[in-house]
Amino acid sequence: MWTSPQARARRGGALLAVLWLTAALAAIAFSVATTVRAETERSATALDSLRAYYVAVGALERAILYMDWGPGPVSPDGVPRYWVPWRSRLYFQFPAGDAVVEIIPESSKLNLNTATPEDLYALLVQLGAEPERAREIALAIVDWRTPAAEPTPFDQYYLSLNPSFRARHASFEEVEEALLVKGMTAELFYGYFAVDAQGRLFPRGGFRDCVTVYGGPGRLDVNTTHPALLAAAGLSPGAVNWILERRRTAPFRDMRELEPVASEPGFHRLGIGGGTIYTLRATARLRLPDGSLSELRRSVAATIKRLPPGWDRTYHVLRWYENAWGHLPETRMGPALAPM
Repeated sequence: MWTSPQARARRGGALLAVLWLTAALAAIAFSVATTVRAETERSATALDSLRAYYVAVGALERAILYMDWGPGPVSPDGVPRYWVPWRSRLYFQFPAGDAVVEIIPESSKLNLNTATPEDLYALLVQLGAEPERAREIALAIVDWRTPAAEPTPFDQYYLSLNPSFRARHASFEEVEEALLVKGMTAELFYGYFAVDAQGRLFPRGGFRDCVTVYGGPGRLDVNTTHPALLAAAGLSPGAVNWILERRRTAPFRDMRELEPVASEPGFHRLGIGGGTIYTLRATARLRLPDGSLSELRRSVAATIKRLPPGWDRTYHVLRWYENAWGHLPETRMGPALAPM
């Protein structure tokens, strides 16, 4: 049948319009499908994170119970079933996943309110600060905690900033206050990310992992003290590496086990265990249907004070960390930790 050119043009236009409409609907469908898939995966990840959070919280609460129960009965291999001061990690298995709880005495850190300028300077240098910056930060910390009737040179610097402020000239209430002192940087305070043997990034601790505002001066717990603080206490890089390798295999249970480093200048500052204030950090991983563990990790932490008998409870939570940094792998003394 003969059709006019005008009719053929109309049919071609209609076909083209249908093709464009089909392409637009396909693009919309693809976009919606992609969005739904992304939202489903994000919801699944959020759900797994929440489940891992409660596994970590449960492990932390069980660790506190183990601390309350003390040595208690022993296993067939002679190891106490619950907790003793030399035990720095507890491992728990739950139907939903596994968790490791690190038990860190606050006495194994430098107290910001009582540490000497020399100790602060040595620690900052071991953490990688240039000597001049380390000296400035150490003096600024001492200035911050020292009462002053008149503005100090550090106050003049703080007042020149925008927004301006003055040093508290009182005791540190939180270690995060150290972020405000002159010379301190976020990288030095929080640490940085390093690469492990498998090529994965992990957070390497900084100044905040080595200092505290709780408790008085005490011996540094050889099983948990940060490598930079061990070096700042006077131990040589070789001695620090030996301690790290040794405690990675098994914790020190008796000071006699430290005989190989007994001649080190900082040996007298070492001890085992701590006082009554501890930070517990729990890191959990979910169990997958095939029995393996998920790569997703969730960590929580709490700083607690153990109370003496006679109280209506056995501990008091001083601070809760909802999203704590995960477990920090211990590494050998590197250039950033070498004496300068």
